[in-house]
Amino acid sequence: MNSPLRDAMARANMTSSKLARVCGVDPKTVDRWLANPSREPHARHRSAASRALGEEETVLWPSVQQLVKSGPDRELVQMYPYRSAAPASLWRQLIRGTTREMTFAGYTNYFLWLEHANFGSLLRQKAEAGVQVRFILGEPGHPVTRQRELEEGVPLSLSTRIEVTLSELAKLRDTSIEARFETAHVSLSVFRFDDDMIVTPLLPGRIGHDAPMMHFRRAQDDGVFDRFAGHVEDLWAKGRDVSIPVTEVVGHVQA
Repeated sequence: MNSPLRDAMARANMTSSKLARVCGVDPKTVDRWLANPSREPHARHRSAASRALGEEETVLWPSVQQLVKSGPDRELVQMYPYRSAAPASLWRQLIRGTTREMTFAGYTNYFLWLEHANFGSLLRQKAEAGVQVRFILGEPGHPVTRQRELEEGVPLSLSTRIEVTLSELAKLRDTSIEARFETAHVSLSVFRFDDDMIVTPLLPGRIGHDAPMMHFRRAQDDGVFDRFAGHVEDLWAKGRDVSIPVTEVVGHVQA
């Protein structure tokens, strides 16, 4: 069974007959797509299905990526001019599909709770299922944070957004979820979900949802995916445990 296609159809309330009409094929053809995950439709049919279901083609048919790319850029699944331009279903699909490790190396990670219903409950479920869940956050009140706040110039400051994330993570203290403070990723957010990764380079004076976004999927050793994964591990190794009270951290920085 092609589970991603089936789930996307269910979310869109799309039957085989409806999707067939949109794509210009027989309903039995859609049934064959569902029954055989390795069966890729023609490019025009994939494109039509992707638009109708609000999903990337490579989410509905992961093997398509290998069919259309063979060079060093084959790890790049999709690019978006803004993070907000990516379908919300992409994040949901990646989070729900993770079985090994999940790392959120965004400076505040605030948007995750804002844009995804019951996000804390989903994290708890993943941690209880044995998934390694980690957060790498900027430090509230740190000079690097303050400089970025001046560049952004928005009422809801970075420090405030980090504090919101910390308060949400405090509700998950009884789980295996880990978090550390680091400031070296103030202009580059990396989110890893097993062998998939979202990377958003933050532009000066812009906030997260306005940043370009790239979706990578690991396909080789020492490729782009591994380079960003190494960056995340460096951040984690240098980071300080979030269990240190925030007031203590801020006070230390101010001193």
